Amino acid sequence: MKKLISMLLVLLLTVSVFSGCGKTEEQANSNQTGEKVLKIWSFTDEIKTMAVAYRGKHPDVKIEYTMIPMTNGEYQTKLKSALQSGEAPDIIALEASFVREFIESDYLEDLSDLLPLAQELRTYQFTIDMATYDGQVKAYSYQATPGAMFYRRSLAKKYFGTDDPEKIQELVSDMKKFEEAAKIVKEKSKGNTYMVASVGDFTNLFFANREKPWVVDGKLYIDPKVDELFEIAKSFRQNGYEAQANQWQEGWFAGMNDSLVDAKGNPKQVFSYFLPTWGLPYVLMPNSSPKEVKIEGSDKTKKVGKDTSGDWACIRGPMPYQWGGTWIAVVKGTKNLELAKDFVKFATLDEENLKNWALGVYTNEYLKKIDPTIGDKLSQGPGDFVSSQKVVEEIVDKFDDASTSKFLAGQNSYRSFAEAAPYISLKLLQGTDDAIQRALNDPLNNYVSGKATKEQAIKQFKEAVKNTLPDLIVE
Repeated sequence: MKKLISMLLVLLLTVSVFSGCGKTEEQANSNQTGEKVLKIWSFTDEIKTMAVAYRGKHPDVKIEYTMIPMTNGEYQTKLKSALQSGEAPDIIALEASFVREFIESDYLEDLSDLLPLAQELRTYQFTIDMATYDGQVKAYSYQATPGAMFYRRSLAKKYFGTDDPEKIQELVSDMKKFEEAAKIVKEKSKGNTYMVASVGDFTNLFFANREKPWVVDGKLYIDPKVDELFEIAKSFRQNGYEAQANQWQEGWFAGMNDSLVDAKGNPKQVFSYFLPTWGLPYVLMPNSSPKEVKIEGSDKTKKVGKDTSGDWACIRGPMPYQWGGTWIAVVKGTKNLELAKDFVKFATLDEENLKNWALGVYTNEYLKKIDPTIGDKLSQGPGDFVSSQKVVEEIVDKFDDASTSKFLAGQNSYRSFAEAAPYISLKLLQGTDDAIQRALNDPLNNYVSGKATKEQAIKQFKEAVKNTLPDLIVE
C-alpha cells in the first residue's frame, strides 16, 4: 500500500484526466448524449490504476479522476466541503484514519446489497466491520492491512541463539514476553541494540486490543489496555529498550540500515519494527540499503549504513493489529448510482481484478495499452495484500520467490499476513478514534519521559479530548 508514501510526498493538488476525460461543462453533462461519466476523488494514484483497468473492460465509460493529497488534511477538508455543498463526485476513497467519520455520516450510499459478493469472496470481516454503521455497509476495501513484527535475523541469532520465526514468535507471543526479550537484547548487547526504535511503534497493538471502545454511552472510556500501554511504554523508555526515535523521521529509518548512532556518534542497532502489509515494500525494503548523506561543511556526500536485505524475518508478534487501508464509497444522491456501484464491485469484489492487483499485472505497459496518455509512472507492483481470503489462499504460493520473500531470506510474507489476518477485529472502531488517539500522544510522551505522573498525564489527555471533541462527555 502506498498510503504513507503519498502522504509524505504528494504536495500538490493533482487533477488527473485520462482517456478523453478533459471535459467542458457541456461534456460533463454528457450523459444526455449517452456517454457515461464517472467522477472519482482519492488521495493516491492507486484507484486511478483501478480506474484505467476498469476502462479496459468498459471503454464506453469516461472517468474524471481527481487526486488531492492528505499530507496536511487537504483531502478531508475539500471532501467535507464538497459533500456539504452537494458538489461531491460519484465515488470517494476513504483512508483508515478517517473512514469511520464518513461512514457514520449521512453522505454515503448503503452498499449492503453487495454483501453476497463479499461473502462469496470471503472478504475479511474486519474490512467490512470498518465500513458498517447502523446495519448498513457503506464502503468496501480492495486490501486488508494486518500488521506484523519484523526482526533482524542476525541479531536474533546473536541474542537468542536462533532466527527461526516460530521460536522467536514464542519468545514474544505477548507483551510481557516482549518486554522480557527487550531486557535480554539490552543486556547481551550492552545497550547497543534497542528492541524497538520508538514506543510509538507498538501503540497500535494496544489500541487494537481494547475490550471497549473509546466512547461508551456518549462518555470517554479509558480501557485497561491504555493503562497497560502507559506502563509498557514507560518501561521501554526508562530501561533503554527503545531508541527514542520519532516515527517517520531520520532516526527511525536509520535503524533499518544500521546507520543509527547515539548523541556521541556511537553505532546502535534496532532489533524489530512493527509494520503492516504495506510497510514491507514501501517502508522497510526501501530503507534497508545505504544512504547518501551530505558531509557537513562540504558539497560532497558519503554513504552511511549497510544493506540489511535478507537479514529480516516476519512474525505475528505479541498482539494482532491492523494499520491503514483504503475503502471505496459511493456518494449519496449520485446520478450515476448503478455505474458507481459497478466500479466499487470491480475494484473491491471482483476476483480477477483482485488477483491482477496483488500479482502486479497492472504494469505501466499494461495500463498504457488501455490509455496511452497516462504517462510512465502509473502502475501497481506485486505484493499488496488483498481483502479476499479466497483470493489470498489461491495466490499465496505465487510469492514464494517474490522480492519480498528474498528480502526475508526466503520467508513468504504473504503467507505470514494470511495467518495474521483472521485474528483482527475492528468492531470497536468509531469515527472519533483518530482524534482521541492523537490527543493521547503528548500526555503519553510526558509520562514515559518523566515529565508528568500518570494522573497528570491522564488529566492532560482528558483536557485534550475535551478541546478536540467538545460534545463528548469527559469525566
